[in-house]
Amino acid sequence: MSLSFERTQSVAIIGGGPGGYEAALAAAQLGAEVTVVERAGIGGSAVITDVVPSKTLIATADAAVAISEAGDLGVQLFARGAEGKPLKPEIAINLGAVNKRLLTLARQQSDDMRASLVEAGVRIISGHGRLDSDNAVVVSTGPKGTDFDRVEADTLVISTGSSPRMLPTAMPDGERILTWTQLYDMTALPEHLIVVGSGVTGAEFASAYMNLGAKVTLVSSREQVLPGEDTDAAKVLEKVFKRGGMTVLSKSRAAKVERQGDGVLVTLADGRTVEGSHCLMAVGSIPNTAGLGLEEAGVQMTESGNIQVNRVARTSVPNIYAAGDCTTFVPLASVASMQGRTAVFHALGDVVIPLEHRRITSNIFTAPEIATIGWSEQDITDGIIDGVVHKLPLAANPRAKMMGIKDGFVKLLARQGSGTVIGGVIVAPRASELIYPIAIAVERRLTVDQLSRVFAVYPSLTGSITDAARAMHIVDRANEDG
Repeated sequence: MSLSFERTQSVAIIGGGPGGYEAALAAAQLGAEVTVVERAGIGGSAVITDVVPSKTLIATADAAVAISEAGDLGVQLFARGAEGKPLKPEIAINLGAVNKRLLTLARQQSDDMRASLVEAGVRIISGHGRLDSDNAVVVSTGPKGTDFDRVEADTLVISTGSSPRMLPTAMPDGERILTWTQLYDMTALPEHLIVVGSGVTGAEFASAYMNLGAKVTLVSSREQVLPGEDTDAAKVLEKVFKRGGMTVLSKSRAAKVERQGDGVLVTLADGRTVEGSHCLMAVGSIPNTAGLGLEEAGVQMTESGNIQVNRVARTSVPNIYAAGDCTTFVPLASVASMQGRTAVFHALGDVVIPLEHRRITSNIFTAPEIATIGWSEQDITDGIIDGVVHKLPLAANPRAKMMGIKDGFVKLLARQGSGTVIGGVIVAPRASELIYPIAIAVERRLTVDQLSRVFAVYPSLTGSITDAARAMHIVDRANEDG
């Protein structure tokens, strides 16, 4: 049911990625007149060149691993040779077909999102938008930026995302030195992929291409992969990487990347060199905020170009909001979507729950996946919060044994005394799905006792969550419900 306004409110959104898309749907649902300006396609880079393609590639890699490890479960694949003798077939990856499929899926997702906006009555303008004031957007719609459209609105939402960061000593050429948006032009599996950067993006692609069968070297400037993530989780992943044949160069900073014929040469800061066929630069991203007229409109920015926002996605200008990777908030597609909805709810007077960092669930789509929510074990170690930690290895779970899962764990964090669940880490296949009950517990401030009372199917991987909760049993008479 739409809210009642003295006159119809208008909302203009620059950027049709997850944040802009959700903002547009929410605004239309509340009865506003909505215009979305998008230059690449609805869904933005998240759908067209980033999240959807990369996770589709990872799904293919997961399928390859499942086939290769099926023999451990007693499943044997054979083909018969000319003399009727069984031959063990090799797994082959048709990367050209894989990339064609994932780009098709990305475009289909973009088309579906565009159809949803049209059905909701949202006006879509294809072009590059910039602020003309604090209540108007000018859009260049012509092929050479010569045609313009002007949209006035009561509320403006900026959701322009980010782009891969490029280093002057390692400039991508789109063929051998690549950003993660350029990987999908490859028609064959790289003979030796060097991944520079061991953060989330670097780790995900290193994992995927290793499991697709490529030789992979991961260059990490830190002591461990995934710096800043749960230490136990990073250790498990690094063990899996090395067991799979990946070379992990820790404490190694790439100083320069050069193309050499049909290959690349990566020079490290200490003078060592690594030769490979391709190099993926995964050294962070920069916000797409240049040339948007934000400074002229009075919007406060950081030195890095990110838009300063508060917990309801509002900028320093009262009627201008921002969502997604272009802001100072957590750069996740799910966060961008929530910011977009929150911004519109706040602007149009609906009920708003301000965003909290500690309630954001995140996932790293490596194999195994790593999902986290809430406070970390390091926070407890550092004395930032008074809590207890319990970790259960996944290998002890009966369903994990049936599935042949050897790596991973479930870790629960609870407040000392009350037993309130304040965080969790899951390292497992489909950890992105398994983390949800812990996220609910954090969001609703459930205790470990309350969480342990929820029935988990036996056998199931979620059973390890209730097992961990039971192991942390803390009697809290105030929360007893009889």
